[in-house]
Parts: sequence; structure tokens; C-alpha cells
Amino acid sequence: MALGVGIVGLPNVGKSTLFNALTRAQHAEAANYPFCTIEPNKATVPMTDTRLDALAAIVKPAQVVKATVDFIDIAGLVRGASKGEGLGNKFLANIRETDAVLQVVRCFADDDVVHVEGGIDPVRDIEIIETELVLADMQSLEKRIDRISRQARADKELRKEVDAMERLMQHLNEGRPVRTFPRAEGDALGNTLTELQFLTDKPVIYCANVGETELDGGGAQVERVKAHASEKGCDVVVISAKMEAELAGLTDSERDDFLASYGLKESGLDQTIRMAYHTLGLASYFTAGPKEVRAWTFHRGWGAPRCAGVIHTDFERGFIRAEVIAYDDYVRLNGEAGAKAAGVMRVEGKEYIVQDGDVMHFLFNV
Repeated sequence: MALGVGIVGLPNVGKSTLFNALTRAQHAEAANYPFCTIEPNKATVPMTDTRLDALAAIVKPAQVVKATVDFIDIAGLVRGASKGEGLGNKFLANIRETDAVLQVVRCFADDDVVHVEGGIDPVRDIEIIETELVLADMQSLEKRIDRISRQARADKELRKEVDAMERLMQHLNEGRPVRTFPRAEGDALGNTLTELQFLTDKPVIYCANVGETELDGGGAQVERVKAHASEKGCDVVVISAKMEAELAGLTDSERDDFLASYGLKESGLDQTIRMAYHTLGLASYFTAGPKEVRAWTFHRGWGAPRCAGVIHTDFERGFIRAEVIAYDDYVRLNGEAGAKAAGVMRVEGKEYIVQDGDVMHFLFNV
């Protein structure tokens, strides 16, 4: 499962610096996972998970494959992007293909880096971007309302959808994103949501880009971002894009020493990936064998057959049962043999809801 996060931001907020750091991390790790497609505007970055290291120490596999996140550099966001200003159309097309939005906002002062809006005000910057997204969604919705309204004159079900779209339009007109619009499974708005893939229906993570001396996250501008995010129900990650660029070129030991010098245990990129997982309700289960130890991404709440399908559709289609060992038990008992001997390996059927950290083996027949 590929998780795509679109990086957006006004000019000169550190978006390009952050993306370049991600790209360098991609090149450094490319050998650790298969089928890594490197494109100019995409960085496929592995997710650091210490549980994989513990599993690999027990199994001693030929390779370790991490879960990955695709970061997409979204170009062209300026005032008027919804009307095609700058590279507005490219921006809108790219962001529709992502699962979440990482909005980089500038919280650092630097007289050598001019702010396009004339001064440092991260909340203002957030509102500029969100206004452009709302306006773009209103344009898409207006076109659909015009098209469906003509057909709805002779179709009561379509009339219900038009009514729902008009309520959504009012919601947007008040400056509120689609993701906060009340909805229920099977309601009349379902087709509209699926077809239009609204920009403001995507989860948002605010990325407060600070100077290297402000990584404790306690600066006044960061506090403003956190307060705004709390009101909007969004997550916040605090990073220094400049420091991330330096980290991306270091060895693991150099990286650890560098972070320790700032009193940090993990990089901002690692925090960002974890935050993206949390925001999207994702988790990882593991497979462990002599060929590889691997993390597989799934949505929390998925049953065993659907999780098996992440590996291959045949696994889901022909699912019989799953052998499951909780991660803590697997490590405590030194692997599968010890877990079996202790009686903690479980056999689960189709109704089992997979848990984060489960070590699994699927049996299937097609």
C-alpha cells in the first residue's frame, strides 16, 4: 500500500529544502526496498521502525524491508492558484492524487530569505493556502451541481444528491473544508465525494519549519500554529528543514550523534512519517522468515483477509486462516519456535481484526 503525502506551501517557507532532504534520504535507502521509482517530484522514503531491527536480530533474514511513504512535491501554490495563477492547475491536479497534505509553514526569521507575503505569519500563510483549496473545491462542486441538476428533474434520487451538494456548497462558502462536513455511510453525497476527490477532504498535517535553535517547539510562532491546528482538528510536526538537509547526508552513527547534540532521539522526517501514519489511521504488521523481515501497511480496523490482500490479492481471495504472534511475545520468546512452545501463537479466522505489530503467516488456497 503506497501512502502519498503532498507537500504544499507558499514560496520561501522551506518546502523545497525539506523535499530535497527527503530525496537524499531516498537515495541513501534505495537498496533497502524493491521497486523504488525515483521521479523528479517524488521521494519514496522508508519508515524507521525499531521493531524491524528486533525481529531481524532474531530471524537473521537475507533482507529487511521497511514500510515506505511517498512524498510528492506540489508545485505552483501562490495566491490565486485556484484561478490558475502560477502553476495552479498542476498544483491542483497533483494534490488530488495524494492521501494527505503536509502543509509547510515558515516559523523562522531570516533576513536573507524574503517572505512572499512580506513577513513571518504562519497562520496567515495557512489561511491563504486553505482559502485556495476551498475555492478550488467550490469550482468543482459548482460544475457538478450544474450538470446533475438537469438530470435530477426526472430522478428523485439525483434530486437528493443535488440537495446534499447544495448543503455542502453552503458549508464551503462559509470557508469550512469538506472534511468537516457531516456525513453518513450511504448518504446522497457519496458519489460526489468519490468522483471529485475534494482537496479539502484530505487530512492535513501542519509542518512548522523552525530554525535549528528552536527545535524544542516552544517558539511563539509554533504555538500559534499549534493553537490553529487544535481548532481545526489537525496534527502538527515541528522540524528544521535546514537541519534535515544536513542529516540526510550522514551515516547512521553520525546521524545519531548529531541528533543527540540537539537533545533529539529522532529526526523530523521520522516524526513526519509517523505523524502521517497516525493521521491516516495506518499501522504495520510484520512477516518474518529467512528470506526477509518485512513491514506491511494496513488501515486500523481491517480484518485478516483484507490485510492478507496487501501482500497479494490471491491471499485475500483464497484466505483460510492466519497464524498470529503479538510482537512483544515474538521478541520475548525469541521467535516463532519459542512462541509456539509457550502456546501464544494463535490461529485466527476471517473475523480477526489485525493489530499493529502482529507477526503473521497467512494460509490460503486459490
